[in-house]
Amino acid sequence: MLPGSKSISNRILLLAALCEGQTLVHGLLKSDDTDVMLSALRILGVRIDALPGDEFRVSGCSGSFPVKVAELFLGNAGTAFRPLTAALALSPGSNTHNTHYTLDGVARMHERPIGDLVDCLALLGAQIRYLKKAGYPPLEISTYRPVKSPVASIRGNVSSQFLSALLMALPLLKQDVRVQVVGDLISKPYIDITLNLLARFGVNVTRDGPSAFVVSADSRYRSPGIIQVEGDASSASYFLAAGAIAGGPVRVNGVGKSSIQGDVRFADTLALMGAQIEMGEDWIEARAPVNGKLHAIDADLNHIPDAAMTIAICALFAEGTTVIRNIASWRVKETDRITAMACELRKVGATVEEGPDSLRITPPDRLTPHASIDTYDDHRMAMCFSLVSLGGVPITINEPECVAKTFPDYFEVLDSLTASTRN
Repeated sequence: MLPGSKSISNRILLLAALCEGQTLVHGLLKSDDTDVMLSALRILGVRIDALPGDEFRVSGCSGSFPVKVAELFLGNAGTAFRPLTAALALSPGSNTHNTHYTLDGVARMHERPIGDLVDCLALLGAQIRYLKKAGYPPLEISTYRPVKSPVASIRGNVSSQFLSALLMALPLLKQDVRVQVVGDLISKPYIDITLNLLARFGVNVTRDGPSAFVVSADSRYRSPGIIQVEGDASSASYFLAAGAIAGGPVRVNGVGKSSIQGDVRFADTLALMGAQIEMGEDWIEARAPVNGKLHAIDADLNHIPDAAMTIAICALFAEGTTVIRNIASWRVKETDRITAMACELRKVGATVEEGPDSLRITPPDRLTPHASIDTYDDHRMAMCFSLVSLGGVPITINEPECVAKTFPDYFEVLDSLTASTRN
């Protein structure tokens, strides 16, 4: 069974905290990023009880955090930093207390842009000040000042997390707000996750044309009572790739046809490379192509930006040159993933051309053994490059503990899978 989805886990925690009533959350991901969100919400006065197993009970605060002054350290968790910025910026004060929050993170978070979200929130009345470099964390957030007839516009081509954060916070305004997305919206499946979960918590966002969203004044968060976190489709990509590379079959449980995550479409991309794929409502199975060899593809993978990293590793085992396009968002993730991926792929012998928003990967005739892979404190770099060992060459993953961000026991699970394959 896969660990819970990080994207879904942190969205659910925030929505449960903002809603009326208690929410019982099943299958919450246990990881550094969810620990960051849990800790922040508790500091803000939200009661969250850990129950036996993987269950948590969240007592909602009806849209107003009890603690009005707090300092939050959010590590490198974008799925915590961006949504909390929006929620705190639009959260009301009280008759007796103004609000004052500071949000900070690790050094890499200071390099991850947030200016587009801050600019949009400012148009809505938010009072946000940059504490260091303009456009980047850390931030200081003061008491929200209501504006009449708020209008929101936000660029869509930097990070889909900006729009998701905004949509999750807008019901706090209790006003009709139309959000216009300027330019292309990247990673659209992640917006679909947000809209799906908003509806589960009683808020139905309407679409106004292809690039506008409307949140009505009567929107209120209401607890669904009980909610289940899906398995993480991005994490599933490593094991599905293992099946396609090593022969398989490998089946992952917890995601499938009924999943709300766009990264389940990773399986479609594997199929384009020749892998044999089967899928049920909550499972996916992958095995190597009939002829035993993957083939190269040239594909726009903007819709699966995290899982696209796994395709870059699959390219090492494919015939021909694989081109991965429209992945500019990689540059503002936990590290600059385009540059990092190109550098480390070359260590195992690949010929790699790095573009502004693309990678062109030609595999070597034989993988270079004993490569020492740097992970850049990026969990996905570590998990992706572990798959190189399926080519029969030893590899060293430096600082493998970074997988704790989303999948703390990843290497133990991978080892059990490869052991069963060997047997």
